[in-house]
Amino acid sequence: MAFKILTEKDCDIFANLGGKKRQTLRRMVIELVLATDMSKHMSLLADLRTMVETKKVSGSGMLNLDNYADRIQILQNMIHCADLSNPAKPLRLYRKWTGRLIEEFFRQGDKERNLSLEISPMCDRESVEVEKSQVSFIDFVCHPLWETWCDLVHPCAQLILDTLEDNRDWYECHIKESKIKVTQLARPKLATAAEDDEEISTTSGNT
Repeated sequence: MAFKILTEKDCDIFANLGGKKRQTLRRMVIELVLATDMSKHMSLLADLRTMVETKKVSGSGMLNLDNYADRIQILQNMIHCADLSNPAKPLRLYRKWTGRLIEEFFRQGDKERNLSLEISPMCDRESVEVEKSQVSFIDFVCHPLWETWCDLVHPCAQLILDTLEDNRDWYECHIKESKIKVTQLARPKLATAAEDDEEISTTSGNT
């Protein structure tokens, strides 16, 4: 759809790119979008770990991004980290967006229940333990990725990794309180765009 829009008059922001550069850009965008597929998580992580080990073996401490394959690998993992960045945000923001996401899952589960369908994983508000699920998500998905990325760009991402680990500990401390039943679950109040912008601005100013 994005490339289709680029064909419309006054919408081609890459009009000044030559044919070869335009083809390279298109290829890069497609590869980055495909990297957001969670089914590719393990392969992306494995490639990133290999890059980290190669960097350590070389002893230079510098990344060699002279070829396209290495550059696209870095960009793919960068966008994958961005996709999995919510647990690494300040706790207040992390909890707010987790609540919104979980509520979306629960509404899907409610619909599936009403249609007598099998309820999808993480979508049953009567059985999902939110805190426990977040600890598992961090332990098995987010932390391995962010730990490896932090190792690659050390020390630039250390604060992100520290925040992720603090958030994980907070959720672990609240696991016993996480057996939420449908009658106990309060639907989160959705903030306006202005309120979100104000909170993000305040959070950024305090870091």
